[in-house]
Amino acid sequence: MSHQIFIAIDGSQQGPYTVEQLSRMAAQGQLPAGTLCWYEGLPQWTPVEQVVPATAAPVPPPVAPVVPGGGGRVAMEIVRTEFYQMPRIVLENAEVVVEAGAMHYMRGAITLEAKAPSVGGFVKSKLTREKAVRPRYRGTGELFLVPSFGEYEIMELTGETWILDKGAFLASEPTVELGVYTNKAFSGFFGGEGFFQTQVSGTGTVLIHAPGPLQRIELANDQLVVDGSFAVGRTAGLEYTVERAAKGLFSSWISGEGLVSTFRGTGTVLLAPVPNRYVTLLNEFGGIRSLIRSIGSKG
Repeated sequence: MSHQIFIAIDGSQQGPYTVEQLSRMAAQGQLPAGTLCWYEGLPQWTPVEQVVPATAAPVPPPVAPVVPGGGGRVAMEIVRTEFYQMPRIVLENAEVVVEAGAMHYMRGAITLEAKAPSVGGFVKSKLTREKAVRPRYRGTGELFLVPSFGEYEIMELTGETWILDKGAFLASEPTVELGVYTNKAFSGFFGGEGFFQTQVSGTGTVLIHAPGPLQRIELANDQLVVDGSFAVGRTAGLEYTVERAAKGLFSSWISGEGLVSTFRGTGTVLLAPVPNRYVTLLNEFGGIRSLIRSIGSKG
């Protein structure tokens, strides 16, 4: 465009200007938005932005969405009472991964994302009996997870890898990598099907659940033999095997199972050797109730 353009500012006519001059004035902030202009052949005075597009104010970028990142915060605590325990998770512009079905109630500006698994992920979940979907809760507010007569424990990962027993994992920060560990220790006894457990690794906070108070056993090139299914988790560096119990030495032999869990090497094992008294009471009550039902059905 080679027109000589006139402009009107504060009621006075100025010019003529070239397109380049007007563009330069706009860049220097000397040309207010909506300034009217005219040149020979233009039927009427028109906003300069419509005549010289270079003078239009740049369109501001869209507001970036709030995405939980390094500035967010996740805080976990255990609300303990005489009868039960309940996890409380505080989110401040952050997110947390929770086991499916574990959320009890929440408050605040929190959204839920639960992506449907791929076909491969669905098949894998069926084979491993792991949850196909672990919801992610994002935002700012509070989450309260299901209360339990059992025990909750908060773990802080600093780069190590843990293998958790089935049902032990409850929640974690998104910086923690979740996976499925195939335990070959069982394949010799159960037809090669293996035994699937949850693997957690990386850095961040992990919330776990156990039937009773946890005991940490530190092994330094040592061996731990457990007669029962109360090992909740172990560090990945330990060798884990399921072996036949020596005759007469373990209750599992007397009960007919004849198997014990053996941990060898250097690392940490989490045990819950004594169930919570209320869990024990419920189990005993359940057994008594089943017995009464069976007697009643025979009558």
